[in-house]
Amino acid sequence: MDLGTRNKVKIEGGMASMTDLVFLLLIFFIIMSLMSQDQTPIDLPKPDEKLTPVTDPVTPTVIITEDNMYVVTPGGNIEDPMTFDEIKELAAAAVEKSGKSKLKIAGHRKADYEAVFNVLALAQANGWDPVMAYDR
Repeated sequence: MDLGTRNKVKIEGGMASMTDLVFLLLIFFIIMSLMSQDQTPIDLPKPDEKLTPVTDPVTPTVIITEDNMYVVTPGGNIEDPMTFDEIKELAAAAVEKSGKSKLKIAGHRKADYEAVFNVLALAQANGWDPVMAYDR
């Protein structure tokens, strides 16, 4: 008497799913290899070309130091800061010389808000566009 089971599990795997997988991988790698060929062109100057200097004027900047003193650049020396009353005319001359109506304001992180607001009020009174410079 044979009491063994007659239902045997087939262990062989189907090759159809394996060929589908290989085909999809082949398409993926072909597309990736074609996309890696695309490069962004960079227009570099030739070694014998002369570069033209930048003629765009520098935006005048009022720098507020840690002890609430002011320096106007270009032309000012960070070693020799001035009071707010002293920089009013220098800032006006720097903005007029630049030909723009912008005034960049850069301040030390420990400077008082009042020192920054003084420069903002000066810019507003003269019709300049204040631009705040800050580090993240």
